[in-house]
Amino acid sequence: MGTSGVRATIVRPDGAVDHVHHRPTLPSTPSPGIVEFDAAAMAEAALGVARQALAAGGPVAAVGIANQRSSTIVWDRATGEPVGPGIGWQDLRTVGTCLMLRAQGIRLAPNASATKLAYLLDTYDYGRTRDLVFGTVDTWIVWRLTGGAAHVTDATNAGVTGLVHSDGSGWDPEILEVLRIPATMLPTIIDSSAEPGAAGWATALTTDPDGTGPDGPDAADGAGGSRGSGRSRGAPPITGIAGDQQASLVGQGCTRPGLAKVTFGTGGMLDVCLDARPAFAYRGDGGCFPIAAWRRQGHVTWGIEAITLSAGTAVEWLRDDLGLIETAAASEEVAARCSDSGGVYFVPALLGLGTPAWDFGARGTLLGLTRGSGRAEVVRAVLEGVAHRGADLLEAAETDAGLAVAALRVDGGMSANALFVQSLANACRRPIEVSPVLEATTLGAAYLAGMAVGTWADEEEVADAWKPRAIVEPTAELDRDRWRAAVDRARAWIPELSTLSF
Repeated sequence: MGTSGVRATIVRPDGAVDHVHHRPTLPSTPSPGIVEFDAAAMAEAALGVARQALAAGGPVAAVGIANQRSSTIVWDRATGEPVGPGIGWQDLRTVGTCLMLRAQGIRLAPNASATKLAYLLDTYDYGRTRDLVFGTVDTWIVWRLTGGAAHVTDATNAGVTGLVHSDGSGWDPEILEVLRIPATMLPTIIDSSAEPGAAGWATALTTDPDGTGPDGPDAADGAGGSRGSGRSRGAPPITGIAGDQQASLVGQGCTRPGLAKVTFGTGGMLDVCLDARPAFAYRGDGGCFPIAAWRRQGHVTWGIEAITLSAGTAVEWLRDDLGLIETAAASEEVAARCSDSGGVYFVPALLGLGTPAWDFGARGTLLGLTRGSGRAEVVRAVLEGVAHRGADLLEAAETDAGLAVAALRVDGGMSANALFVQSLANACRRPIEVSPVLEATTLGAAYLAGMAVGTWADEEEVADAWKPRAIVEPTAELDRDRWRAAVDRARAWIPELSTLSF
């Protein structure tokens, strides 16, 4: 379940991915900084594509879920109907609340679930008298799949709500009290790779596309199934749940300490698997956050995450606003028309800078233009600018992890652009291993679900299953010193925003 759509696929024991079904579920932005979505429509779309995938390629042994993190939904426990809109992770309506809490010594980010949940309660149940329940997208989808039998989340999703203890041990009563959040409305935190039944049973899932045939929801009789009729007699158990970036980490086989991946979609997230919990509770010196990478058999494997706020967004800007390219894919061909950017540098700070600077007042900057700078040089500078940001994330992660990353793995939409991947290798000055599937979250959800039912034995087997589509070695060096000078020019363009810290 992503920000703009839901997807269901069948993943085979050899890691092959087929029978991909997708439906768009675009959020709405009724005003600047406000991002909302229709939770009921999202659930119906998710069940629809899951049924389609099962009808085409089922039965399956288990179900795994990977989802956008921190997006917030509140619904009525008895009716299952959402209360108000779902609030997207990008929504900034609670910035003022976060600043007020910061003055009280409570550090919460506006993209986390905590203040979004408080906002929904203040708006729709100020007196806290209704029997409501809360969930991130994973919780909501599991609730719908199980007909309300399971109200759960996993450690990776719980960890980015802002509502748990920093060690991941459980919900934090202090935060709940400050925000007036009843503990009774919170889901149970379970393993990311859970024993069958721990997350309930997917009783709404059958291989009947509309769920109304002879093997519809009322016909579920367990986890088995029959391939002969093309229909599953029972419903597969939900045994894997993870936030999208953690699922991508697992999907790219980064299940050993020191392995790292970066995902370039709308933004970019770099995650590193660690052998121990980071020493910092909120943000390290390099600007990275600690994350629960996954939890299995009660044990949390930790990691750290570095973020760039603009990646594919910069390519969309070239296409939709400047008209320099007709499609995102065309950026590769246009940029290849020149051998270098001709001294042009682009800092992709369209939404500010994330790791390591965390400067919300920084803005996108195009430098080094001359009369000889043309369309190709500008497009290439944008791709190289995003690649430089990837190298920034890697440097920050190595600082906060206290280790060196030998090779970086990459997935996401921009990983299909060969010129960009080469630029990333050149900026990072080390090999880049390209994921065999564009969105590795799919594999990660499957691996977590499959480990619980024995399809894959453990994390070591998942690590051994990694087979990159390509390994791209550095062929040149991008000028990192010149890049840092460009970043300095982009910073603090809106000083009052640059002083904000979450």
